[in-house]
Amino acid sequence: MPSKVYNYAEYLRIQYIPHIWCPGCGHGIVLKAILRAIERLQLDKNKIAFVSGIGCSSRAVGYVDFNTLHTTHGRALAFATGIKLTRPDMHVILVSGDGDATAIGGNHFIHACRRNIDMTLIVFNNYIYGMTGGQYSPTTPQHSFATTAPYGNVEPPFDICNLAAAAGATYVARSTAFHATQLDKFIEKGIQNPGFSVIEALSQCPTYYGRKNRLRTPIDNLMWQKDSTVSVAKSKNMSAEELSGKILTGELVNTSRPEYTHLYDELIEQVRGLPESEEI
Repeated sequence: MPSKVYNYAEYLRIQYIPHIWCPGCGHGIVLKAILRAIERLQLDKNKIAFVSGIGCSSRAVGYVDFNTLHTTHGRALAFATGIKLTRPDMHVILVSGDGDATAIGGNHFIHACRRNIDMTLIVFNNYIYGMTGGQYSPTTPQHSFATTAPYGNVEPPFDICNLAAAAGATYVARSTAFHATQLDKFIEKGIQNPGFSVIEALSQCPTYYGRKNRLRTPIDNLMWQKDSTVSVAKSKNMSAEELSGKILTGELVNTSRPEYTHLYDELIEQVRGLPESEEI
């Protein structure tokens, strides 16, 4: 059976191509995975709000032909929450980097998970601040090098998926640019989830992270993703020693609980039904 041919051009603002991402960057691979998920779901382009903050990944909103919003650093989830509350009929999809989402945007990230707002966040995690000079981020592995960690990073990194799960997201998954056809399936399921979804996409940055950490070529970076990850299913039959240093990929959370905008609408109707004497 022949593989499906995807019409990427249908979803792109071709006039803004070529893009600004560096040769070998994984962000284009992740963007294509998002577009494949959207095409398979046959979403109406006019019903998609595509939101970003600031950073390399956030340039994606300039290339897609949806309702797009390029917001300030770390505030994508705050802007997206406003969209979802005023237009709950919209499919709200966000793209954010590891620094954008978990450093300056960390507070918004935690509370979006807690509220379980029906939005899908794809975190392009390249372990570095790629756009602003290669500083280390909250996900940079310990002992890795960056322009602000020339002798190695001493800080332990966030696990984005564990953070999302602990904060209350109802769909959490992780994949990589190497596992591109797995990644789009998780994004598709995240969009379908009636709650807050977080999909972490490990994406290579050969320009800053790779060059400073002996992963000089795009292939070196992709092979690192392949060799450093293990699926959730396979991990169940592995010892703690075998899992040491490995990154889990797959669905980590898939559950359900009441969604925020529905609860808010129910509260509005409840207040409207109160007699004037009982109103606060």
